[in-house]
Amino acid sequence: HVQLVESGGGSVEAGGSLRLSCAYSGDTQNTAYMAWFRRAPGKEREAVAVIYRPSGVTNYADTVQGRFTISRESAANTLYLQMDSLAPEDTAMYYCAARWAYEDRWKFAGIYDYWGQGTQVTVS
Repeated sequence: HVQLVESGGGSVEAGGSLRLSCAYSGDTQNTAYMAWFRRAPGKEREAVAVIYRPSGVTNYADTVQGRFTISRESAANTLYLQMDSLAPEDTAMYYCAARWAYEDRWKFAGIYDYWGQGTQVTVS
C-alpha cells in the first residue's frame, strides 16, 4: 500500500506562485508513475501533469503547459508541482496520484491506484 499526503495549497493573487508537495510512503516501488489532478467546484476532475520516475519524462495538460512544472525528489519521497502565473481558473482542489508502471492514458484517473486527500488552491 502507498500513502500520499499533499501540502502547500493556499490563497494567492492572480499572477502569483505556489508549490505543492506530495509526500509518499509505504510501498514506494508502486509510485513509478505519479501525477497531479485537480477538481474545481462544479467541474470534473482534470489531469494536470504526470512524471515517470525511470525516465523523468513529463507531460502536461494544455491548460497549464508553460506555467506549471512537475518534479520529484526520490531521496525525499516527495512529488512537487510548481505553479507560476496562476489565474483564477486554476482554483481547485489538487490531488496527487500514483501507479506502479507507465501508462499512455495518463489523463485517465482510473489508471491510478493511490490518491491523496487533496490540498486547496484558491486564486483571486
